[in-house]
Amino acid sequence: MLMCQHKAPHRTWMPPLRYLTLYDDVNIPEPATLFDNWEDNASPARHQEMEIDGHLNIVFDCFGPPLHGWDPDSGKSVDRSGFRNKQKMTPEQLKAWNKVFDAKNNELVKLNLKGKDLIRWKYHRYIRNYLRCVKGVDDSVGQLMNYLEEKGLAENTIVIYSSDQGFYLGDHGWYDKRWMYEESLQMPFICKWPNVTKPGSVNEELIQNLDYAETFLDVAGVEIPSDMQGKSLVPLLKGETPADWRDSIYYHYHEFPSVHMVAKHNGVRTKRYKLIQFYQFGEWEFYDLEKDPDELQNEYNNPQYAKEVAKLKKQLIEQETLYKENTDRKEMPAEWKQKFRAGAAEE
Repeated sequence: MLMCQHKAPHRTWMPPLRYLTLYDDVNIPEPATLFDNWEDNASPARHQEMEIDGHLNIVFDCFGPPLHGWDPDSGKSVDRSGFRNKQKMTPEQLKAWNKVFDAKNNELVKLNLKGKDLIRWKYHRYIRNYLRCVKGVDDSVGQLMNYLEEKGLAENTIVIYSSDQGFYLGDHGWYDKRWMYEESLQMPFICKWPNVTKPGSVNEELIQNLDYAETFLDVAGVEIPSDMQGKSLVPLLKGETPADWRDSIYYHYHEFPSVHMVAKHNGVRTKRYKLIQFYQFGEWEFYDLEKDPDELQNEYNNPQYAKEVAKLKKQLIEQETLYKENTDRKEMPAEWKQKFRAGAAEE
C-alpha cells in the first residue's frame, strides 16, 4: 500500500511558481456567509480567532507580503526580513515570486482598503492561493494515475482520495477548520476500485475516517481487530448497504484554549439533523440541514424540533458510550468564561 500525503493545500498557501498568476482573471464568487455575524450561534462562535477579517494575516498566511513591510491589518510596519527566503527558495525562485506578488501588493498599498473592501481583498488573495495549491495537488494525482496506466497497474489497483478534514474557504467569515459545522465536518472520499465499485456511482451513507483502516484490512483479507471502532466500507463500495449501518456520526473537539480559540464541543449528526453541545458553556445548537444547509438558524429552542433534539441527545450519550469517551465536563476557567460572557453581552 502507498500513502501519498500532500502538505498542500494546508496552511500556509504557497502555490507552485507556474501557477502564481492562475485565476487572476477569474471572478471567484464570495461565499454567501462571508460576512456572517454568528448572531444565532452559541457564544463561542463569536469569540474564536479564525476570521478572515481580524485573524488571517496577509504577511504570514497569504504570502507575498505588502511592500515596505506594511501590514494593512494593523496599519503598522512589520519586520519581514528573510521571510520569503525561509521558504527554501532558490534565488531564481525568489525573483519570480517577488515579481508577481510585489506588483499585486503595490496595488494594494495604493488602494488603501478598509472594512469590507479589505476583507474581500484578503478573501480573494487567500482563495486564489488556496486553489492554486489545489491545482498543484491535482497535477500530482494525475501523475500517479498516469503512472498506473503506463505500468499496466490501473486495473489491479484500488485508488482512494481523501483528506484529514474539510476547510473554511471564507464560509462564515472563516478560514481553518475545527468546528462541527458542515464545511469542516465533511471530508472528500473518492474511490476507484476496478470491477467492484461502479464508476460514477454515489453513496450517501454516513462514513468516517475511523473506517479507513478497517477497510484496508478487509480488502487485504486480514481480520479486523475487535477493539477497532470503525466499520469496513467494503460493502458500501460494492453497492451494498448493511442493515445495521450507522444512522449518526459522532464528533468531539477538545483543544481549548489553544490555536484559533475554538471552544470544546461534541455532538452528533444524522443525515438530516445536527446537535452540538458546548459543554463548558452549557450551550447547545441544533440544525435542520435539509432546510438550513448553511447552518444559520439555531433551532435548539424551537418547540417544533423538541422531539428531534431529545432523540439526538439520547444518541449523543450512546455515542459517547460506544467510543468510550471521557468527556471533560469541567467548566472552563473563570477568566475565559468571563471574557466570553462579557463579549457576548457587549454585542
